[in-house]
Amino acid sequence: MSTDVASVVPEVVTAPAGTYWTRARKAGVTYIVLGLMAALFWGVLAKHGGDSRFTLSTTYTGTAVPIPARAGAIVCGLIAAAAGVALLSRLGRRFGLFSGIAVVGIVLSFLCWQVSGNVLPIGSTIALSVVAAIPLILGSLSGVLCERSGVINVAIEGQFLAGAFLGALAGTIAHSAWVGLIAGILGGVLISALLAVLSIRYLVDQVVLGVLLNLLALGMTSFLYSQLMQNDATSFNTPPLLPTWAIPGLSKIPVIGPTLFDGTILLYLAIVLVFVIHVALFHTRWGLRTRAVGEHPVAADTVGIKVRAIRYRNVLLAGVVAGLGGCYFTIGSTGSFGKNMTVGTGFIALAALIFGRWSPINAMLAALLFGFTTQITNYLGSILSPIPSQFLGMLPYAVTILAVAGFVGRVRAPAADGQPYTKS
Repeated sequence: MSTDVASVVPEVVTAPAGTYWTRARKAGVTYIVLGLMAALFWGVLAKHGGDSRFTLSTTYTGTAVPIPARAGAIVCGLIAAAAGVALLSRLGRRFGLFSGIAVVGIVLSFLCWQVSGNVLPIGSTIALSVVAAIPLILGSLSGVLCERSGVINVAIEGQFLAGAFLGALAGTIAHSAWVGLIAGILGGVLISALLAVLSIRYLVDQVVLGVLLNLLALGMTSFLYSQLMQNDATSFNTPPLLPTWAIPGLSKIPVIGPTLFDGTILLYLAIVLVFVIHVALFHTRWGLRTRAVGEHPVAADTVGIKVRAIRYRNVLLAGVVAGLGGCYFTIGSTGSFGKNMTVGTGFIALAALIFGRWSPINAMLAALLFGFTTQITNYLGSILSPIPSQFLGMLPYAVTILAVAGFVGRVRAPAADGQPYTKS
């Protein structure tokens, strides 16, 4: 039995025949303008303090490759513009390839300017970007499970907060990171259960409900933090951290090894879950039914699929995944809970879901982009970049807005996303 529903409802909205200003041509013009601006402002007109040095090492002392900062910024900007020209031609059919080249060119042009006179350790930057992307990957997967079933999940932020709080509290009381991990999962499931019951059973508007659940989680965790953790951190807010496991042999591979094969269980679960959910969603009976419920619940119901049961099940599974993401903030990294410590990460995960077109693998790639942006922001702050610190602080959120604004109009959510169903 085929599990391909693309023939029924395509995911990408294509331009009508005969339309000249296709997505590729619009993107091509944009990349040409941005590439030329990068070459001009970050290359020709910018001040440079010497060569930009890049090393594959995880430290600043490794062998670095010097690149003339001005020339590098100009060349990379021109490469981005050339990719834009390619999109204007018949090569525009390779939209993903040339868009990737253009984006990388613009980023490298910017880095040549900023790293001028300094060293950028690429190895540690990549590794820290992956670590920063862990909660984003798990949060976006939570969104995939919900929204492919037809339930909008704006409550990822609340699921993160509940998971982080209960993970820290239970981990501290039990003196066990594993108990904290289980408690964090239950915290995510708790918020998901409220989302499921109120949206599926009582038909509450799902977007409004998600916002309210976020506020509920913020209020409850802040109150309990003030009453318990703040007054006695030793007894309630000093959980042990999850152990780091290095996979023998694989962890020694340069750059890739320390990044993908030397981390906590959250890193490995995030990677494995991406591919497990992708395969399950597009190559199993459960995935076919899930997508049918998210696209055409009436048609699914007529062939005997229990629409509401599938939605309940998937929303609760989403809570498990988001609870894991919440554990990252406490027992996975900092070792303590703080008020509103997720600082909007759940909304960035939601943006990664949209940017990734409701696909697990694409959502992971989007999460890695946002993780890289966060790490570059931290790096620029450490080298005293001339860019104001206030702007650096908003850079990850600005990238989120640009990504969503640039792609939402060209893709669509599952057809029944956010639509209540009452017949089964």
